[in-house]
Amino acid sequence: MATILLVEDNPANMKLAAFVLGQGGHDVLCATSADEALVLVQERQPALVLMDVQLPGMDGLTATRRLKDDPSTRAIPVIALTAFAMRGDAERIREAGCDGYIAKPIRYQQLLGEVARALENNNENNPGGRS
Repeated sequence: MATILLVEDNPANMKLAAFVLGQGGHDVLCATSADEALVLVQERQPALVLMDVQLPGMDGLTATRRLKDDPSTRAIPVIALTAFAMRGDAERIREAGCDGYIAKPIRYQQLLGEVARALENNNENNPGGRS
C-alpha cells in the first residue's frame, strides 16, 4: 500500500490512527509536531499526510500551507484531522490547502475510506506518482 505520515500530538489518537492505518496495509511514519512533519515530508516524500490541526508550536494549517507552497511537496495530499467540525471550519481547512478533513474522534471506516479516496485521487492526478 502507501507510506502515510501521521502528524498527531495526542498519544492515544496517534496510537489508534497508526494501528488502523497499519491494519489497512499502510506503512506509517509518525510526527508529534509540525516542524518534525515538515522534515519527514522532505526526507521521506510520503504518499499522504494526515495532519492534526491543533499542534504545539506551529499549527497544522500553517504546516500545510508550507507544504503546498513548496514545489517538491505540493502534490502530496494532506487530510486534516480535527476536533473542530463547526460551520466554516471545512472552508478554512480547504483554504489552507488541505485536500479533505476527518473529524475526531476518528472512526475506523471513515479514516480508511478518506485515505483510499485521497490516494486514488492523487494517483489519477499524478500517474506514476509516489506510493
